[in-house]
Amino acid sequence: METNRSGRQLLLRAYQLGQRIWPDYDSPFSRRDFTQPQLFACLTVREFFGLSYRGTEAFLVDVPDWLAEINLDHPPDHNTLWRAFGKLLKPRRVNRALDLLATEADDLCGELSRKPLTIDSTCYEPRHRSRHYDRVCRKMQKECAEKPDKSPGKWGKSVNASRSRKVRSMPKLSLAVAAASHRILAARAQLGNGSDVPNFDPLLSQACRRAKVKIVVADAGYDSEKNHQIARLDRNVRSIIPPRVGRPSKKPPTGRFRRLMKQRFARKADAAWYGQRSQSETVNSMMKRNLGDCLRSIKPRRRKQEMLLRSLTHDLMLPVG
Repeated sequence: METNRSGRQLLLRAYQLGQRIWPDYDSPFSRRDFTQPQLFACLTVREFFGLSYRGTEAFLVDVPDWLAEINLDHPPDHNTLWRAFGKLLKPRRVNRALDLLATEADDLCGELSRKPLTIDSTCYEPRHRSRHYDRVCRKMQKECAEKPDKSPGKWGKSVNASRSRKVRSMPKLSLAVAAASHRILAARAQLGNGSDVPNFDPLLSQACRRAKVKIVVADAGYDSEKNHQIARLDRNVRSIIPPRVGRPSKKPPTGRFRRLMKQRFARKADAAWYGQRSQSETVNSMMKRNLGDCLRSIKPRRRKQEMLLRSLTHDLMLPVG
C-alpha cells in the first residue's frame, strides 16, 4: 500500500517537472493523444516499479485514478512509451531536470556548508544475470573440460562472451551527491569500466552550477593533480582525495596538492570530512535496492539513458524541502 502511494506521488511530481522541461508537443504536426510531460511521468513509474513497456501499459490500465491526476483517460501504448524513452531522455534535458530539482531543495547551499559534496561511481549489470553467475559458469565449464565424463549440463552452455568484452560494455554511472540530503546534483553515464579521473571535472562543474559547493570529497579513483587544480584554483572548492594512485613509494608526490593531501591524510586531519564519502555509496545502494541493479535496455545509448532516468527517479522520490 505504501509503495502504491509513493508511486502515485512520483507520477504527479514527474508530471509537474516534465511540464517545466518539455513542451506539450514536439511538433505542430504531432498527434494529440499524449503530451511529452505525461509520457515522462509514465516512464518514471515504469522505472519505479521495474516494469517492461508492456507491463507499464497493463499496470496503468488498472489505475485510472492515477491517470486522471495527469489528465489522461487511457494509458499510452507500449510502443509509444518505447519511442518516448529514446526521445525525451537526452543529456541536455536530463541536466535541465536536475537544475530544476536542485531549485526545489530547501537550503541546499546550507547543506553543502555543513556536509561536503561527494563523488563516486558504480557499475550496473548489463543483464539480469550477474557477473558472479558468469564466473561460476566459466569455472564449471573448465571443470567439465578437464573431466570429460562429467556432463556440462546447463553450466557449459550458458557462458557469455569473453570477460574483456563485458568490461568494455559495462554500464557505469558517476554521481555527485549532496551528503546531507542524498540528493543527486550531477550524473554522468558511460559504458566501460575505465578511469574515474576524467569524470571529476564535468561532475563538479555541474554541481557548482546548481549550488554553492565548498568542499568536495572523492575516493582514490579520482586522484590526480589536475583534478585538485580544477577544484581549488578554478572552482575555489576545497578538494579531499587520498593520493593513492600510482606505484607505492616513500617519496612524496611531485604535485603541490597531492603532496598536501599525503601530509594531511598521514595525520588524519581530514578524517571527519572524508568519512562523509560513504554517503555517495549510500545513494548508489539506495538506487540499486529501490530501482534494481541491472538494466533492461540493450543498445548502448539507451543504457546510458536508463541510468540517467534512474538518477532523476531517485531525486523525485526524495521528500521535497
